Amino acid sequence: MSRVLSTEEARVAIRQIQSIVSGGFTEQISHLDAQGRALSDPNIWDGPLASQFRSITWPETKVALDNVKHELERLRTQLEAIAQNIFTAGGGA
Repeated sequence: MSRVLSTEEARVAIRQIQSIVSGGFTEQISHLDAQGRALSDPNIWDGPLASQFRSITWPETKVALDNVKHELERLRTQLEAIAQNIFTAGGGA
């Protein structure tokens, strides 16, 4: 027989992770995206460094941010299943 354990610490941790992922973290990524797009506009910022930002820095950063958003969405989905398993295990079901 395998061990089933669900402590209050596990419940708190899963809720905290869910809160971070669903709330502030994804919102901050969206804010970063908006500001990066603004800085990519030559009507807002231009010059050699701005050109480098538009052509290299921001495209690479944008890809990384999109990947993070995708992974956070995957984590959010997994957290729902994990939370259900933790709460079920805690109930002895």
